[in-house]
Amino acid sequence: MADDKLYAGHAVRRLRRGAGLTQAAMAEMLGISPSYLTLVERNQRPLSATLLLKLAQAFDFDPRQLAARDPGGGADALRRRLADPLFADLEIDRAELAEWLAAAPGGAEAFARAYDRGGADTVLAADPASEVRREIERWGNHFADLDAQAEALADEVRLSAGDPASALGERLRGRHQIAVRILPAEILPGTLRRLDLHARQLQLSEMLDAASRCFALAQQIGVREARGEIDALVRGAGFADRLSERLYRRHLTSYFAAAVMMPYARFLRACEATGYDIELLQRRFGAGFEQVAHRLTTLQRVGARGLPFFMLRIDRAGQVSKRYAGASGAALVEGPGLCPLWNLFDAFSRSGEIVTQLVETQDEARWFTLARTVQPQGTRAGAVRARFVVALGVAAERAGDLALARGGDAEARAMPIGRGCRACTRLDCPQRSAAPAGRALVVTEHEAGVTPFTFVAD
Repeated sequence: MADDKLYAGHAVRRLRRGAGLTQAAMAEMLGISPSYLTLVERNQRPLSATLLLKLAQAFDFDPRQLAARDPGGGADALRRRLADPLFADLEIDRAELAEWLAAAPGGAEAFARAYDRGGADTVLAADPASEVRREIERWGNHFADLDAQAEALADEVRLSAGDPASALGERLRGRHQIAVRILPAEILPGTLRRLDLHARQLQLSEMLDAASRCFALAQQIGVREARGEIDALVRGAGFADRLSERLYRRHLTSYFAAAVMMPYARFLRACEATGYDIELLQRRFGAGFEQVAHRLTTLQRVGARGLPFFMLRIDRAGQVSKRYAGASGAALVEGPGLCPLWNLFDAFSRSGEIVTQLVETQDEARWFTLARTVQPQGTRAGAVRARFVVALGVAAERAGDLALARGGDAEARAMPIGRGCRACTRLDCPQRSAAPAGRALVVTEHEAGVTPFTFVAD
């Protein structure tokens, strides 16, 4: 929304110290009082547009750096780290976290780096996919430069005026001398797309549906036309290994492709006009359910923000293969496990149907969630048919804008859930399958509760 405020006291303090200025000297340069600058540096006042412009002029930097360099990725990212069962007994609330960031941003950044490199699980911290996801979350899964370029491309090729695949195919052929061929499945066994540079062909399997073909075309255009922006983002991430770089580059290329198919301003207007009706958005933009769900987590353009969704993709075993917190700040995304009381798993038995639920986590945050099954492209008769569930969630107080929540679900009684039994400290949960990590089991012959996993509460 246009009235979102920017708090970046740590970045202002870094600029001042880097220039060797006292608060009084910097305040004089900016034409404000030292006391007001103190409040800004403590995140007790937001940066006004006027002050932001003065800072940019005085210190010659890109104003977007203020939002992109929060210690540890900002309050939401730190909150997700603190949701680790390792810290369950500390009960650090939002106010305490805000004070920490304001008073000791360097300490918060140090904690984040130490946790990411070691944390509770060294194996996960060293996993390239986890490192890439942390970089994505550092940006809130919103890349303004890629969005702007993709939007300009969509306007230039007039995607809204006709067949998007034909328009993108003509762009590849005319500007990059790459032809597009749709080949029979037996010609591309086990492969959905292949770029043959010798023949100058992008070869697509007939097993791909229309949305996936369009996405593949937009990806190839992104590799060529957004290379500068993508290279800059990859360099800025500072990954130590090539695999992380490649995974991150693939995400950014896919981000660009989705932004071409669903240009930011037009997509956001459609979201707001339809009440974020995902099935209608699919038809309007020629996209798949999972593609739209991904896109909904990215709508954080300054001055034109959409609802802050989080997204998960799970299999029947509860394993998470995709997770994006976006701007939601949802600790659920970082959970070591999933709660069986969350109805995500019900979606597997209701194929193609969107199931909704209002849930409440232990920090008393309430979320309106929706979930639906999706199937990967390319499955042939007689082969194993994989199925996943894609779930989206938004803070309950924002759910009134959703068409799916207007039937009363947003005001219904919330289901109390946790982040898996090992991270959940709710007492008397009949669904509990294990005691929380770090809590001692209580075993007695004289009493039996609703669960055999009774534990010491404090």
